[in-house]
Amino acid sequence: MQPFVDFLVTNMPPLKTILLFGPVGLLWASVCLIVAGMLKRRADWPTGYTRKTFHFLIFTSAVIVHAVWGTSTMCLFGGMTSLVILFAVLRGEGNLLFEAIAREKDAPRRAWFVVAPYFATLIGGVTSHVWFGSHAAVAGMLVTGLADAIAEPVGTRFGKHPYRVITLTEATCTRTIEGSTAVFIASILSLVIAVQLHPDLQLSWSVMGIVFGVAAISTLVEAVSPHGWDNLTLQLLPSWLVWSWL
Repeated sequence: MQPFVDFLVTNMPPLKTILLFGPVGLLWASVCLIVAGMLKRRADWPTGYTRKTFHFLIFTSAVIVHAVWGTSTMCLFGGMTSLVILFAVLRGEGNLLFEAIAREKDAPRRAWFVVAPYFATLIGGVTSHVWFGSHAAVAGMLVTGLADAIAEPVGTRFGKHPYRVITLTEATCTRTIEGSTAVFIASILSLVIAVQLHPDLQLSWSVMGIVFGVAAISTLVEAVSPHGWDNLTLQLLPSWLVWSWL
């Protein structure tokens, strides 16, 4: 427990950063969720698309904030995003923000399957940074942000070969071979970006071999992860593998 406390204390943003960047982060997270909600309400996008639009925007923003301003500012952005998600959940069904990220097929536990991935993301992100360091953790964030984000829209649009996955409630959940294939391809891209962002790594044939291996394992883990908790497994596993192998 102490390493986690030390991480949070060390990365507590100074008051000046909170005052300057906090409102900006809150505004940007709100805009991301509003855009997702408008795409559902005005453009009639399925929730599988709009939910992952928000997912992609937030994870990508977090990686950019981390690369430019560091871990403490990224944590502040995560806190602001948490407030936006909390507001959406409290507003509940029928609200633009809630409807953007709450799947209809998760009824009657729609709110739970917004909250559970949030906590999965929080636990996975903090644990990856504490156990494997910030550079390896970025790899997990990219895989989760890009690969997991693309899986559901691809599965919704092109999925013809579904399979059942584990759930921790009575809800039934399926994934598709097509969606899992998209996870594999996007994981490769995510890991290539992570290598490029790492100050001590560069692409080579040996590194690309590891990238393909990590992407394949990440795809398998995403396929078998309990519904709502792949944001945890898809951050921890790639981070650990990159830390171990690279």
